[in-house]
Amino acid sequence: MKVDVLLGLQWGDEGKGKIVDVLTPEYDYIARFQGGPNAGHTLEFDQKKFVLHTIPSGIFRDNVLNIIGNGVVIDPVVLKIEIEKLIAVGVPVKDRLIFSKKAHLILPSHRLLDAASETAKGKNKIGSTLKGIGPTYMDKTGRNGLRVGDILEPDFKSKYDTLVEKHVGILKHFEGFEFNLAELEGPWMEGIEFMRQFTIVDSEHYINKVIKSGKSVLAEGAQGTMLDIDFGTYPFVTSSNTITAGTCTGLGVPPTKIGKVIGIFKAYCTRVGSGPFPTELLDEVGEKIRQEGREFGSTTGRPRRCGWIDIPQLKYAIMINGVSELSMMKADILSVFDTIRICTHYNVNGNITDEFPFSICNQSIEPIYKDVPGWNCDLTALHSYDNAPMELKQYVSLLEELLEVPITIVSVGPDRSQTLKTKH
Repeated sequence: MKVDVLLGLQWGDEGKGKIVDVLTPEYDYIARFQGGPNAGHTLEFDQKKFVLHTIPSGIFRDNVLNIIGNGVVIDPVVLKIEIEKLIAVGVPVKDRLIFSKKAHLILPSHRLLDAASETAKGKNKIGSTLKGIGPTYMDKTGRNGLRVGDILEPDFKSKYDTLVEKHVGILKHFEGFEFNLAELEGPWMEGIEFMRQFTIVDSEHYINKVIKSGKSVLAEGAQGTMLDIDFGTYPFVTSSNTITAGTCTGLGVPPTKIGKVIGIFKAYCTRVGSGPFPTELLDEVGEKIRQEGREFGSTTGRPRRCGWIDIPQLKYAIMINGVSELSMMKADILSVFDTIRICTHYNVNGNITDEFPFSICNQSIEPIYKDVPGWNCDLTALHSYDNAPMELKQYVSLLEELLEVPITIVSVGPDRSQTLKTKH
């Protein structure tokens, strides 16, 4: 067997959680391979809504094990709250969740460093979620980090104290930044004790044995391709590799074991926080998309910036990830428009291109649009793609032609039942 990969192709918030939940019955294991509690994967079913931050989106399905891989960073406080909410609604989390020993821990002092650093940047803020993600990955690459496996070792507290001492020394250099570390440490240590109740494994050995035995695995990404530390809109990016290659390093899976790559994108485009966004709409159309799509961050609550779909950006993401099939989300949100716009090319300083440039932070980029008729009708009650309006099918066909990858799923609402298979 090979590991299939599901990830976002835009700036995050594409709807990955829903599609993982929809596809989970086809798999034996769901494995998160990067990111941390800055993720917000929203799932809706049975008139209930759940937002997952660290736990893989297969947690609600029977007979499926969920793995938090080594590439993930974990805040024990956030994790404990998340798990307790699931247990309260009857989800047997202990039976369905496994942790990698090599996943890194977010310390309270990491969150303080994140806040101090972002505050110091002033108008040059990168839009951090202030969850301590960046400083944790910095300690990981700086070979100072604490890992989940360390909580099982007798010298854990000593390692913790040494790292915190280093952080406090750094924090003292941020003039005027006040903090109370002691009040954060109590809940954090409670979270650590809580984590010790769960199954903690050498996940790279575990997953490769699973693959060898013929079991099926779906790797779940967080954030989106355009937030990738190497290939995103740097420096307005996250601190991990959000692309297919991140599956290999975030789970210990060799490249030869990657199977299908399922790319998730919205029928339009959004972005949270700072950074370039070529098709952003700063007018009533952008606001209409925001309100119709309820485009507010599931983790931060911040309003998302909205714009039309961007083909050069999507083609770039498809190329980087080796995408083999696509899922288009939130088609129902565009039902309010008579005409829909598709950015097919960029005008970059007078040059027409459909390639994503090295940097779009300091260049004059003018989107070139193609207008297509909207479907202008409610899609949310659809149960079959065959019954979809012709204008929607034409929109999907045009995107397939431009992107050169089949769209196999069209989402017409937030509930798992509002998912159309296109019969590719």
